[in-house]
Amino acid sequence: MKRSLFGRLWPNVTAVLLFIGFVFPVYWMFATAFKPTGDIISETPVWFPTDVTFDHFKTAVDADHFWTMVANSLIVTVLAVVFSLVVALLGAFALARMRFKGRRGFIIGFMCAQMAPWEVMIIAIYMIVRDASMLNSLVPLTLFYTMMILPFTILTLRGFVAAVPKELEESAMVDGCTRPQAFRLVILPLLAPGLMSTSMFGFITAWNEFPLVLVVNKEAGAQTLPLWLSSFQTVFGDDWGATMAASSLFAVPILILFVFLQRKAVSGLTAGAVKG
Repeated sequence: MKRSLFGRLWPNVTAVLLFIGFVFPVYWMFATAFKPTGDIISETPVWFPTDVTFDHFKTAVDADHFWTMVANSLIVTVLAVVFSLVVALLGAFALARMRFKGRRGFIIGFMCAQMAPWEVMIIAIYMIVRDASMLNSLVPLTLFYTMMILPFTILTLRGFVAAVPKELEESAMVDGCTRPQAFRLVILPLLAPGLMSTSMFGFITAWNEFPLVLVVNKEAGAQTLPLWLSSFQTVFGDDWGATMAASSLFAVPILILFVFLQRKAVSGLTAGAVKG
């Protein structure tokens, strides 16, 4: 039985409206960053910038400590993602392949950790970092960002490891591979979608994190871009062009990562959620 015209149209119309609702703020941010100040403060909205200017971006990159905070953000984010993937690979393999006492409790514990809001633990984290004399250091940020990413990474990769037939691993071991070699040569290549989806999630989580760095790193030389963006808006006030340029620069790495990983990441999240 053929569906009615309304039944065929409403899902597409809803999808288009949602797409516009999510994409338009991003477009307006980038468009405002390229507009002259006169077009930005004009009473009549300028939907498409005609006189493109890069002055706002120059103002943003010339702000104090910009490049230092770019380096800090990249260091802590990349290291947190790498550390979490290494630990999660081992943990996911153990949870998916091995049977040991307390295994179910470990899984429930990871789920609870994933649901717990990290903001409620900021005071305790601050006290730990202070007592360890590591305030204004990138080391505690890297370690705690790794811990923030780990639960989701382990649970997702566990589904991928469980989806790989054991026979493939056993066949490799019969052919002379050790178990680590079988994992590296057989299982690891099949985990690429899961690794991409979890790495993208971890990158976004660590890149956008704001409350922890605000509390434990007070010195400008040890802060990251989210804090720079907040202070930038405070310093430049009503300079919306420079503020939008700063926001655009902050969003560019995530957009680039998403463009390159979107297909693998979406399939990875879907597969990791239903397998295992």
